[in-house]
Amino acid sequence: MDNGILPTFYTADSTLSSIRTPSQERFLLLSLAGIQFTHILDFMIMMPLGPEFIRVLDINTHQFGLLLSSYTFAAAAAGIFATYYIDRFERRQLLLSLYACFIIATLACGLAPNYHTLFIARACAGAFGGILGSLVQTIVADSIPFERRGKALGTVMAAFSVSSVVGVPLSLFLANHISYLGWRAPFIFIALVSTLILWIAYRNIPKIVGHLGHVHEGSRFRQIYEIAIAHHHLRAFLFIALIMITGFSVIPYIALYLTSNVGVDNGYISLIYLCGGIATLMSSRYIGHLADRYGKVRVFKGLAIVSLIPILITTNLTPVPLWVVLVNQTAFFILISGRMIPAMAMVSQVVEAKIRGTFMSLIGSVQMLASGIASVAAGAIVTIGADGKMQHYNLVGYSAVFCGLLTFWLVGYIHTNQKTS
Repeated sequence: MDNGILPTFYTADSTLSSIRTPSQERFLLLSLAGIQFTHILDFMIMMPLGPEFIRVLDINTHQFGLLLSSYTFAAAAAGIFATYYIDRFERRQLLLSLYACFIIATLACGLAPNYHTLFIARACAGAFGGILGSLVQTIVADSIPFERRGKALGTVMAAFSVSSVVGVPLSLFLANHISYLGWRAPFIFIALVSTLILWIAYRNIPKIVGHLGHVHEGSRFRQIYEIAIAHHHLRAFLFIALIMITGFSVIPYIALYLTSNVGVDNGYISLIYLCGGIATLMSSRYIGHLADRYGKVRVFKGLAIVSLIPILITTNLTPVPLWVVLVNQTAFFILISGRMIPAMAMVSQVVEAKIRGTFMSLIGSVQMLASGIASVAAGAIVTIGADGKMQHYNLVGYSAVFCGLLTFWLVGYIHTNQKTS
């Protein structure tokens, strides 16, 4: 797509949205998916590298949980800060600026000399990455009509799958085979790939300015406060928080549990992520299509209940053949990531377009805060025994199942604003 003169998208609510061609929409979604891919990979790569960090940096599971949460807590704080300005800037300019800062922070992670420096660099990467995630979802909601938004979000959120299929195995390969860099190699790799995607995004993401036409009167802090405390918004925040806790109390410690308790060789961790990623890559757009066709609530409820099965198996698994692990973890990745597609399609439509950026920033903060709390809480529950095995992971699984059941109940109280579709 030639962007010598960038087209302007006013929003999905604008009468000018019809000027958008299928080709422009496709390139927009692919560019956004590329940004999602890199900042999700930057977060995900920490989890399969858990055993390596614990060994090389000489830290325990609680310190590893803090290292993970430095990213998520910083992202949560940055998202709250972003609510003040996110609806006051043109979307494209803000997105590209934040992405450039994210690249610098990720490179700093790869150059960090010790645990404490890495902790700070991860927090900086989280601050920019967290805002990027909510901003990408805001742009999709602004640009794609509600009746096609499930499929569009499925395309963008397939970045999770691609990062598992390509990014995580390749990053682990680099960490294991570039001995003089070790765990630093994945971060340098992500920074290099992100630089390329920044150029692609610059060429293909158009200006989106429709939200700038709305006048914001009165105190900005008062506006944010009113958005945050509205009853239907609070239900959406709680809904998203419980979804994140369900997954991210379990996910960070999967690799460590499989290697220490199930007896999976560390070399097979890449294969597990590869299989799970390929499966979710194939299923993401299909789940989005089902959500558009049969209803977001119905599809979410089905996925929410079925996803509890691999959670229970994962956190109670004993030594079994590798194929059993592969089947279970593949189902885990499909279902856990699949829930987010109808969930985010519903949540993005809770508010009207003029405050969607602010609301989605708050949603992003809730996501990251809940993820951080989940990983820290799980890190405090699980311990490493004298035999080197992880203990009490089953308790984490039971807590995750309880939160999952709450999302099944709460989704019925998420009311979308169909007028903005």
